[in-house]
Amino acid sequence: MNEKNLNILVLGSGGREHTLAKICSQSPLVDEVLVAPGNGGIEQEFRVLPLAVEDNESILNIAKEEEIDLVVVGPEVPLCNGVVDALNEADVLAYGPNAACARLEGSKAFSKDFLARHNIPTAEYGNFCEVEPALKYLQSCALPVVVKASGLAAGKGVIICNSKEEAETEIHDMLSGNRFGASGSEVVIEEFLEGEEASLHLICSGENYVTLPMSQDHKKVGEGDTGPNTGGMGAYAPTS
Repeated sequence: MNEKNLNILVLGSGGREHTLAKICSQSPLVDEVLVAPGNGGIEQEFRVLPLAVEDNESILNIAKEEEIDLVVVGPEVPLCNGVVDALNEADVLAYGPNAACARLEGSKAFSKDFLARHNIPTAEYGNFCEVEPALKYLQSCALPVVVKASGLAAGKGVIICNSKEEAETEIHDMLSGNRFGASGSEVVIEEFLEGEEASLHLICSGENYVTLPMSQDHKKVGEGDTGPNTGGMGAYAPTS
């Protein structure tokens, strides 16, 4: 890899991946940046490839065909599907957590249990796969209460409920009504915590890491931080 410039493949189709591609392309070590599947804006600047990010085999094939040196994975779904594991097994370098580590993002129930097991402060919670135990736990919760689809739901699986009736409806919709498909087959009922949202991202490699500035995601659909959660309405850094 030191004898030639790098070919980089960025997986994803959003603003995050557009930014990753632009930053990668600024490196003097990089020959070409490709994006798959990309979007209309990305294809104005980079060569895009039609690809389903859920298909590990297609990703491997394109990485080999295009002589890709590094794959940078943006979305959560391919990470949770083990694309980094698959690429590494094929001797293709990839940036992103393996499937075991990505489970912290892919399962809120797993993540909450991890926090509790390691005595990391987190809101009080309960995990449930059946309606009746979930409803029973709900009766002991203060309002407002948070009901979450445990799996990936494109940022839309977190509902802040201001009444027990609303929470009961959400629990039924997720566990019985298949509202979020398999992602809602387990729910987390969580204590509501008030305050500003903040995210701390670290770039990790073994025992080495770099800390990025604190950032904040705009999640609510309405002005003044009102309305339901979205998959993200933009972000800024550093935060206050």
